[in-house]
Amino acid sequence: MGAASRLEFLWYDGGMKEKTSITLSRDLLAGIDRLAGPQGSRSAFIERVLRRYLRQQARAQAHAHDLERINHAAEQLNSEAADVLDYQSAEE
Repeated sequence: MGAASRLEFLWYDGGMKEKTSITLSRDLLAGIDRLAGPQGSRSAFIERVLRRYLRQQARAQAHAHDLERINHAAEQLNSEAADVLDYQSAEE
């Protein structure tokens, strides 16, 4: 299963939660608390941020793969065009 497929599975299966423990600096926690608001949950806020980050990473990985394929196709087309031009100039 590719990375993007694993991420899609995680997004789909978002209802299944596991408890974990992380250690964060006080200033980072203060920023989370400020952005989450007085009624906000740190866990919910962190989960939203991480989901957004994982989506962005999956998208960037897909774009990089697409760009690689496009560049490969462009190289082949450029090579074919160069061959045609060489053939045409040889006939003149």
